[in-house]
Amino acid sequence: MKAIENRERGSAGKHQGVAMKKGWQTKKLVDVATLQRGFDLPKQDRSSGDVPLVTSSGISDMVSKSAVHGPGVATGRSGSIGNVFYIEEDFWPLNTVLYVKDFHGNDPRFVFHLLKNFDLKRFATGTGVPTLNRNFVHDELVKVPPLAEQQQIVGLLDEAFASLATAKANAERNLQNARALFESHLQSVFTQRGPGWVEKKLGDIFEIGSSKRIMETEWTSSGVPFYGGKEIVKLAKFGSVASNAYISDEKYRDYASKYDMPRKDDILITARGTIGVGYVVQEGDRFYYKDGNIISMRAKTPTSPHFILYAFRSNVVADQFGDLSGTTVRHLPIEKAKELVLRMPGFAAQNSVVETIREIETETQRLARLYERKLVALDALKKSLLHQAFTGAL
Repeated sequence: MKAIENRERGSAGKHQGVAMKKGWQTKKLVDVATLQRGFDLPKQDRSSGDVPLVTSSGISDMVSKSAVHGPGVATGRSGSIGNVFYIEEDFWPLNTVLYVKDFHGNDPRFVFHLLKNFDLKRFATGTGVPTLNRNFVHDELVKVPPLAEQQQIVGLLDEAFASLATAKANAERNLQNARALFESHLQSVFTQRGPGWVEKKLGDIFEIGSSKRIMETEWTSSGVPFYGGKEIVKLAKFGSVASNAYISDEKYRDYASKYDMPRKDDILITARGTIGVGYVVQEGDRFYYKDGNIISMRAKTPTSPHFILYAFRSNVVADQFGDLSGTTVRHLPIEKAKELVLRMPGFAAQNSVVETIREIETETQRLARLYERKLVALDALKKSLLHQAFTGAL
């Protein structure tokens, strides 16, 4: 069976201000490709075969009977809107799709590319499950060249898209490899048993606790930021965060006079829901945090907080979260945190390990951004080619 092709949609179908190329005609879509709703086929009436069953997401099954002769073109009518599929052989379009009932003598593969460029998704309606009504698009105007030129355009687009698909696959593979490189190094660091590395419990290394409870009724609309787990995750990722809650300066000063406040180089670890994401408190930080959602760790002896954060990103620590439970979400209790075990070298070696990990992380992030930009550029080039094809500029 030949594979069905699902191409990403292109830009809008009509392009204003572009001179009509000689031999091209402006027609209603219904006179180029008449769309028809697919057919119901209850599961109890299906039997296995070699005929593609096409849904709004593409081929979902292989059945024994067909309803439409191939080659054909189909697009989502209900649910997933905007994807366009080209099917080489006979197929069964389910009632969640619209298929091209009549190509009016046009090249089916040209119509396939035309509908991709047409951007059918913009015609979807409905607040719940989006739906595409063929009557909304049939009267739209499209520009169509003679059949011979359609076939030339198809040849050019198919060749270009095949090259783009290869380039995109390479970029995606390189992106995955860049990320895997860092992950592999990180895991290897914390599974080694090098000279001077000893196994310790976190409770032997840190004073582990949490904040004093502040009730929601005590929150204010301004003042000192009051962070939950989501804010700590954003702090860890971006270095800054907008707070959704505050406590008054008076409350903050009152608590600061009685209890510990976050100090420079303290580690705050998320302990509910997303567990194990950490932030190292910086000089000048002024905030408080929710008890139960976040655990604080203050080193008893010189310890690199960034070494510990990298350890929490490793499987050595993450695997110890496996048996955590809670009433609705997973929760890391303080007593459990104290029992977490990891291997670690002396303080100077910890800093050396952190420096090496950071260098590799920085380089792999640079590579990842490079490949991400390449993927964006490839998608933009694909849309540009479609635009040129259907304005006669290809």
